[in-house]
Amino acid sequence: MEKTKYEIPLLGKRQIFNLTFGYFGLNMAFFLQTSQMSRIFQTIGTDPTKLGWFFILPPLAGMIVQPIVGRMSDNTWNRFGRRLPYLIFGAIISALVLILLPNSGSLGFGYGSLTALIFGAVIIMMLDVSSNMCQQPFKMLIGDMVNESQVDRVWSLQNIYSNAGGMLAAILPSLITIIGFSNIAPRGEVPVSVKISFYLGAIIICVTTLYTIMNVKEYNPQDYQQYHGLKKMILKNLPVSLHC
Repeated sequence: MEKTKYEIPLLGKRQIFNLTFGYFGLNMAFFLQTSQMSRIFQTIGTDPTKLGWFFILPPLAGMIVQPIVGRMSDNTWNRFGRRLPYLIFGAIISALVLILLPNSGSLGFGYGSLTALIFGAVIIMMLDVSSNMCQQPFKMLIGDMVNESQVDRVWSLQNIYSNAGGMLAAILPSLITIIGFSNIAPRGEVPVSVKISFYLGAIIICVTTLYTIMNVKEYNPQDYQQYHGLKKMILKNLPVSLHC
């Protein structure tokens, strides 16, 4: 590909924050699932010796979903952007699943029933798929919009916000218990403290994603082509409205 004299513009501190902060809510959703998955599945009657099978789902979803989303978003250009449409959809599904997951034992499937276990497994898979659908756009926005001289800083900040979200998710049930909500529940049901943690996670991933969508403006096809030194062939399959 031909290089031009242009390069990606340098970003200000606020722009860098806008690009990276959304990872806080995303990793909070991931870590809530990881830290509480064993507890939830044992609550609905899963044999503890079989829980390892459920932990296969997150990396499996990442291996499949992230390359697909990356490829599809490479060829997506619309009024919502290039990567952001996938982020919007993934965040909505993640929030819904975060609300459903801790209620798996309260939907009348029966303690230890096959239906309850299948429902829980499907919900876990949906959370993994939707979370990975969010994760890939955040990664690719950096490649699309960050100058090489700022990439290391941006990746570092994204990791900081990611770890902060994970830390909050890890201690949130305990904090909610300290406030006064119950950490115990009848057989087959998840404690209120865990449910509230998941509800807060759903709210936070929606808020951080909405913040990203409202404050990150992706480059249009012409600017993207110019800043990355690409040939005009990148525009040949775009809608007429995007050529203007």
